[in-house]
Amino acid sequence: MGKFHLDTDLGGDIDDLCALAMVLNWPEVELVAVTTVSDDQGRRAGYARYALDLAGRRDVPVCAGADVSDGYYHPLRPGFADENAYWSKAIQPLPGPADDAIALLKRSVEQGATIAPSGPLTNLALLERRWPGVLRNAHVVLMGGHVVPPRKGFPQWGRDMDYNLQVDVRSAEYILRNSSPTLVPLSVTVETALRRAYLPTLREAGPMGQLLARQAEAFAKDENMETRFGRTCDGLPHDIINFLHDPLACAIALSWNKGVEIREIPVKSEIMDGALHQTVDSRGNPTKVVTSVNGSEFSDFWLSAVTRSEKPNL
Repeated sequence: MGKFHLDTDLGGDIDDLCALAMVLNWPEVELVAVTTVSDDQGRRAGYARYALDLAGRRDVPVCAGADVSDGYYHPLRPGFADENAYWSKAIQPLPGPADDAIALLKRSVEQGATIAPSGPLTNLALLERRWPGVLRNAHVVLMGGHVVPPRKGFPQWGRDMDYNLQVDVRSAEYILRNSSPTLVPLSVTVETALRRAYLPTLREAGPMGQLLARQAEAFAKDENMETRFGRTCDGLPHDIINFLHDPLACAIALSWNKGVEIREIPVKSEIMDGALHQTVDSRGNPTKVVTSVNGSEFSDFWLSAVTRSEKPNL
């Protein structure tokens, strides 16, 4: 059974919850821990604890990591979705010293767990700075990076939309320089879709499915992606509610490979004018980058993964 550690900024964009729900139902995978990043006095950790309890997984430890008050995210301040609309009630925060989260990450690395950061890389940078070299041989697969542009028919986003790497550029650059992560960049995650057509199936999938459907409906009202992208991008379904950024990265970390192409590319990462710039450069670090994926096939697979009572066929 493979071990898996999710480092997440759950509580903002709903794709983090979509990723957690999928990992919990993945065959022969043990979710050993969840740590939260860009937290705010344990709000994200509280959400993660609530979702795990809803799924009957009180055995999975949760620790709040780097906090927005620590100054890592200036001038940006990561936000949260409206609690009443997305969670239906107030969720008890789960504050704690970030040291506990970093220790939990270290333990997961030492156990050989796959580490999947689905938010800023602050926690990983804190881990590597405290124990230099700890990530040298770790299996890290992260959602982020802007190495090649998106294909025609999908949102033509630039590096400024690469939130996970741009919100804390110093930590991102440090991790890219001191470890060997696989990047699952925006250029491929924008080919996935959480669709309105999925909502009836989610509503019939127990408490977690119902929470996903609730948050999807709230997100659809807030972001209106059906109009912004469903009607303007030929490659996306007309009923798109959100992208499945983090679920795709987690699935690739767990060896889902249908239509997935991973290339080793020399990538130079440097901070310029407060932003992280990534360029293909022969002098850059050899970096594994996901360069293509069957986004529609993955999106349908995600639905089956989170809604079937039995483990899905990979």
